Amino acid sequence: MGNNVSAILQSLPKMDDLLGGVKDELGSLLSIAVIKRLCQQVVSKKREELLAEMTAAGSPTILKSKEELREAIIGEVMFLATSLINPRLKRVINATGVVLHTNLGRSPLSARALCGVVASAMGYSNLEFSLEDGKRGLRYDNLRELICSITGAEDVVVVNNNAAAVMLILDTIAFGREVIVSRGELVEIGGGFRVPDVMKKSGALLKEVGTTNRTHIDDYARALTSSTGLLLKVHASNFKMVGFCNDTPLSELVALGREHRIPVAYDVGSGSLVDLSRYGIEGEPMLAEILASGVDVISISGDKLLGGPQAGIILGKREVIQTIAQNPLNRALRVDKLTLAALEGTLIDYLQDEEVVCQSIYPLRYISRTPAFLKKEARILTKTIKKSCGNKFSLEELAGKSFAGGGALPGYELDSILVALENATLTAEQIATKLRMAEVPVIVRVANDKVLFDLRTLEQDDYAEIALALCELL
Repeated sequence: MGNNVSAILQSLPKMDDLLGGVKDELGSLLSIAVIKRLCQQVVSKKREELLAEMTAAGSPTILKSKEELREAIIGEVMFLATSLINPRLKRVINATGVVLHTNLGRSPLSARALCGVVASAMGYSNLEFSLEDGKRGLRYDNLRELICSITGAEDVVVVNNNAAAVMLILDTIAFGREVIVSRGELVEIGGGFRVPDVMKKSGALLKEVGTTNRTHIDDYARALTSSTGLLLKVHASNFKMVGFCNDTPLSELVALGREHRIPVAYDVGSGSLVDLSRYGIEGEPMLAEILASGVDVISISGDKLLGGPQAGIILGKREVIQTIAQNPLNRALRVDKLTLAALEGTLIDYLQDEEVVCQSIYPLRYISRTPAFLKKEARILTKTIKKSCGNKFSLEELAGKSFAGGGALPGYELDSILVALENATLTAEQIATKLRMAEVPVIVRVANDKVLFDLRTLEQDDYAEIALALCELL
């Protein structure tokens, strides 16, 4: 037994030998310290495997030679090294038709926003520096004039997401005081986070009024006390209530707040700067109209219908916003220069005519696509796949539905065109799995044992990569 153990240990290559072999393969891609840790990890694993085989079978199934064992270990180290070097956060092709896919990063950035991020990331910036007088500035200064010109707001604060925006508003205005909100608006957002939980963490005291399906202005009025700190309205951005229901208009809440000198906040959620009714989508509130109602403060997501980076944008009356900005919690929730650069580029896009905006801003670009346009694109995708893959797949065009997703436009389905794909030897699930593992992952839908490519969320530049992935999986 002892001799066998000794033979196993002697068959393993020396560390210096492994380091030299791996370093020759990798060059300067990894430091010696990282390579050494990987080699130690693989050698330890191989040692345990050989000893386990010896214990189970009486003798280990050792490779034919010490050199083969060395090459096997170097191969495993190279695999781990390659895994470390390759980015884990990858660009993927979204063929699901879900425009704001939460798990796929929601909105792609416009070209202008992307250029802003690159320019800001490549060097220093005037993030908190006034170029006019050479003194310290505020990081919101560069956005204030732009966003206020577009929306009509008096001032703005930006934090890392909309849940943070709501928490900061509540913590600033209503810490230790009652916040009156309709039962029908106590929603749960992504990841299991719920409005009541956010309110509790903010230090505000939740006071529910009305019923699940109907809440009237009188319900709010009867709930007012000397402890009331805020009237809160939450937009139903991730669900839709139909039937016997009543939603108290914002204008009535604002009037009640003015009468009793109580501020009114509106968690708008998605937030749209473009009238979507021309695309058959009714009822989505526009920011300019909301702010014109006289509401004190609103919050929106930057990465939903706005089409920018993940952010929580707080807009409203100057006095309220400046108080929020001075809250110490704001520093913990603030965004960095890359987010601000992306948001600035996105907002500059909105200074253009609506037709141009709907091409520059990706969510609007995809929402505004017509079935006729998608049908033409489906033919191009089908032709591209056939040209690359021949007759290895059967393809057909189908009418289908797309979705806004990402907590936006609840209940709305968008008419779309799909390309359905089948293979004689692989199931749809097998194809979908292999497409996810492609060099550029392709995310699809599967239904009735068919792989479905929804043209709504695809670009022509994606077609060749989809065809390549399909050819390689066979």
